Amino acid sequence: MISRETIDRIFDAARVEDVIGDFVVLKRAGQNLKGLSPFVTEKTPSFVVSPVKQIWKDFSTGKGGNAVGFLMELESYTYPEALRFLARRYNIEIEEDKLDEQGQKEANEKESLFLVSEYASNYFHDTLLNSQRGKAIGLAYFKERGFRQETIEKFKLGYSPDEWTAFTDSAISKGYSIDFLGKSGLTIVKDQGKMFDRFKGRIMFPIQSITGRILGFGGRTLLTDKKVAKYLNSPESPIYHKSNILYGIFQSKGSIVKNDNCYLVEGYTDVISMHQNGIENVVASSGTSLTVGQINLIKRYTDNITVLYDGDSAGIKASFRGIDLILEQDMNVKVLTFPDGHDPDSYSRLVTTTELKEYLEKNSTDFIKFKVGILLEDAQGDPIKRAGLIRDIVHSIVKITDPIKREVYVQETSGLLNIQEDILLNEIAQIEAKENRKLSQQRSHNSNQYSNKNSTPPSSVQSTVQPPNQGGNMHVVHNQDPNEMPLEAYGDYVESVPAEQVKTNNTKNEQEIELMTLMLRYGDVKIEVSDEIEETNEKGDIELKTEIFETTVLQEIVERLQEDEVTFKNDMFADVLNEVIEGLNVGEIRNASYFNKHQNQQIVSFVADILSDKYELSKNWKKKNIHVVDRELKLSQATQQTILNFKKNKISELINEIANALKSPKDNAERVELIIKFQKLYALQRMINEKLNGITL
Repeated sequence: MISRETIDRIFDAARVEDVIGDFVVLKRAGQNLKGLSPFVTEKTPSFVVSPVKQIWKDFSTGKGGNAVGFLMELESYTYPEALRFLARRYNIEIEEDKLDEQGQKEANEKESLFLVSEYASNYFHDTLLNSQRGKAIGLAYFKERGFRQETIEKFKLGYSPDEWTAFTDSAISKGYSIDFLGKSGLTIVKDQGKMFDRFKGRIMFPIQSITGRILGFGGRTLLTDKKVAKYLNSPESPIYHKSNILYGIFQSKGSIVKNDNCYLVEGYTDVISMHQNGIENVVASSGTSLTVGQINLIKRYTDNITVLYDGDSAGIKASFRGIDLILEQDMNVKVLTFPDGHDPDSYSRLVTTTELKEYLEKNSTDFIKFKVGILLEDAQGDPIKRAGLIRDIVHSIVKITDPIKREVYVQETSGLLNIQEDILLNEIAQIEAKENRKLSQQRSHNSNQYSNKNSTPPSSVQSTVQPPNQGGNMHVVHNQDPNEMPLEAYGDYVESVPAEQVKTNNTKNEQEIELMTLMLRYGDVKIEVSDEIEETNEKGDIELKTEIFETTVLQEIVERLQEDEVTFKNDMFADVLNEVIEGLNVGEIRNASYFNKHQNQQIVSFVADILSDKYELSKNWKKKNIHVVDRELKLSQATQQTILNFKKNKISELINEIANALKSPKDNAERVELIIKFQKLYALQRMINEKLNGITL
């Protein structure tokens, strides 16, 4: 378990804008930074980072928190994993408290898979560089491909020995579980108990996440036997999902941002060779069909993709679907092919860095020109094929959501194919109408399914009776104070409440949030409050005297809640309150800065909401036109008013319960007992109302 002192050092060192800046392109917006959400696809930036408050808030998903929470959301890290990642980044030595036996048992499955994958990467890399066969076979191959030592280190290239269980035996000897070796796909475990290395005799390409964690591997055989698969990848696992992964993204993300463009290639060696020749803004789909997840991974860093092909016409046509997917994500696409017989790997090794850059700049083509050129060759004057070509191009244009871009592409296609724009626009309209009909039918189908299979009666609303108060919002038949009513009148009183007055109290959660906001945002602010104390005068009579004393917002709230043994209904708020009380018992004010480092990310997210002003001023504040500045100046009154409103709501709930119980008491004795409670609570509520009326804001 990471020590509290180490956690504090990590939080002190890790600037949220620096951590998030590695994964999201952030632009200055006043005091804050803004960017596109890394969690959903969006066109308008709704992701905000506050360097001052050291928080982030994603308004498109509602998520928010600190630097640690961001890594947990983005990379599915556990809390310790995120801390260790930041510790490595900021060169902080981790001090650990000794874990108890239960803590050892609660090791997270993903963390175990990350650990075994990290071990495998180090094992394969060490075998490549230091074993006799590794150097003779694996290293010799990489050197023959022209890969320099620093390139081999940069991508952690490796070699798996050509032995059935060499890696598995080594991992088990180091204490790694065969269960996790099997789940990661590194070891193939048969039903009979037999096991062997998946990547036996292959050169290894570790596949890393955007933060550098090892997710899986690609292995290439050096055998010429056509029965043996040339490339073999890790199977899907809890940490390896190939549809959301791009090879080289960890090494390339900085250059992608710098160049505002990403080159997309197919293979591992394409990425490596281009990096070695100075083109570092390049990633690979690793032989899989391009997916929306992979496109959105690129979109975190740029809106521009250039797809690089090796000149194989059949392969290019098969990849057109990927281009349409890119267009659907509102990204800009260019395409480039290499001379016959070359791919990005071979061409990068053939030319100098300057020549490679010039070739990429001069030969990148707009996708429309490229697609028209490829399809025209196939049509060869055939009018039917030409008509199909036009529809194919139009289907791509339909994917473009930006109206200006769409208009430009329509004009360009019109010129290239010598066809009127009106015809193209008409075709676009027909395609969109057809798609809209399909969507409408699907919605109708889903609606019918819901109506027929999943319909439920309307949920019953828990009715509570609003008690009488000074505002007179309840109809009272007897027109008198309930405390002065004869006992026999209470039955009529309760029954006289009109149906429209019976409603659910929707303010209690708002009041809890308001109180939590004061505690966490302004908890350490000193305020002056008044209290009435009993004193005996010279005549021996007891009289009330008002005394002014200084306290903090946090102490005042806690003391007032404790004096009436009141707590929060929201479990998370109740947990926070308990920790706040624990802190006060040892002389510590635990406010937002404390809970912003909390292990419970639900709490951290709530703190981010508070600090990002998600929770606006309550209705009472708005009515009185009180702004945030006024609120801080009048924090004493605000604290007292919020506490009183919170208590008043609790009393109202109890009065409602009694009012409902009075409608059908068990016997007369219970009826009398309920009425006495009703009277006391009503008197207390009236006293709170008087105090509230006495607070001037």
